[in-house]
Amino acid sequence: MYIFNTLSGKKELLKKPKNRPINLFVCGPTVYDLAHIGHARTQLAFDVIVKYLRAQGWKIFYLQNITDIDDKIIDRAKKEKKDPLKLAHEFEETYYRDMKALGINTVDTYARASKFIPEIVRQVQTLIKKEYAYEIPNQGYYFNIKKFKNYGELARRTITQAEDGVSRIDESIKKKNKGDFALWKFVNAPKSSNKYKLVKGEPAWKTTLGWGRPGWHIEDTAMTESFFGPQYDLHGGGLDLKFPHHEAEIAQQEAASGKKPFVKIWMHAGLIRIENKKMSKSLGNFITIESFLKKHDAELFRWIILMHHYRSPAHYSEKLVEQSKKAREGLDEFIQKLTLRKQSKKSAPHPKKQNIQKEIQSTKKSFEKAMEDDFNTREATAKIFEFLRNTNPRIWSLTKKEVENTLNLLKETLGVLGINTIPSLTPKNIQEMMKKRELSRAHKQFVQADTLRKKIEALGYIVEDTPLGPLARKK
Repeated sequence: MYIFNTLSGKKELLKKPKNRPINLFVCGPTVYDLAHIGHARTQLAFDVIVKYLRAQGWKIFYLQNITDIDDKIIDRAKKEKKDPLKLAHEFEETYYRDMKALGINTVDTYARASKFIPEIVRQVQTLIKKEYAYEIPNQGYYFNIKKFKNYGELARRTITQAEDGVSRIDESIKKKNKGDFALWKFVNAPKSSNKYKLVKGEPAWKTTLGWGRPGWHIEDTAMTESFFGPQYDLHGGGLDLKFPHHEAEIAQQEAASGKKPFVKIWMHAGLIRIENKKMSKSLGNFITIESFLKKHDAELFRWIILMHHYRSPAHYSEKLVEQSKKAREGLDEFIQKLTLRKQSKKSAPHPKKQNIQKEIQSTKKSFEKAMEDDFNTREATAKIFEFLRNTNPRIWSLTKKEVENTLNLLKETLGVLGINTIPSLTPKNIQEMMKKRELSRAHKQFVQADTLRKKIEALGYIVEDTPLGPLARKK
């Protein structure tokens, strides 16, 4: 299994650790609004990756954070006159709902940043002690990027180039370097015995660092150190997080622990583009997961993502939606035909010796080869559809055993990526009309048979007469 490592710039062999699972962390959302299909693109890409690895026998512990402390959350909460944590947790619930609707179910633990304040404080204290962090009075503690000589290594930037990077909660003009970022931001809270207060709409915790709240980057490293220790296997996220967010994570954790590398392999999913343009509210092409699911089936989005390599930009367009629908329909039709062949008591109409078993084995091998080369789903699914195109013209000649093996192939390939390979059930009323139509045809009552066919089609099904009998498939 080879994975492209953003840090090294090359594909590297993924090795199984001894006596423990692979530890994977993927950056989750900042919950200040409804999740959009850009979030879905990243999370579905890693869902597919984890599904495949687990199907291949790999043990993985998958952790994802929820950023529930952030300027964007605070700003929206002030406008709506709400507690920012309560607002964040409302959007957190909609995020879970959207993930469930999309069939994303591989995450073992979701962890809120607000639950890791003690761990965050400890890590900031370590950075202060090691002189990587400095205090700006009345503002907070900041990380000095010039103290960390490898800053910029992930994004291939020099320290000077890194000065262009501006991260969240780092707007102070008193910083030592333009690229320095906030670790802990002070909040001027009145004296209180409470450990948490809402101060003029801003959440604040009473700690040894003083009243305040964490910076964005420190949330993730404090969390992963708590779960995995100072080093772990895989870190994933969207390409837009590579700099400065992931760069800052490396600097914080390696400076705090003195151990390198912080993460063995960094994985970055490409961004989504709408009709070849960046998705943004200002362009009017912003699509939430909720709005997508009102128009389309959830599995359709999975098809769109599978048609792209996870590191490439995912191009969303109406044309691609239609292509994905056709791919799904073609698979459905193929599975229905296989199921009819499997259930039919009739003999194959054109029996002849075939080499289908070798083709099944070859296709499975090609599929696995593509997936084990940095999870190339585009190539992997293309191999399956090539097999479908080659097999479809002779589908009625397959033996029952060949049909069973073909269905197993689909289950062991597309099925493990989250694609439904269970044949859809025809409603009872459609089945009854199909039986009546067959009786009419048997008695040469063709007018009645044609009337029944039209009724079936009016209910959203296409009737196809095959060598083994009629087949009703949904339009």
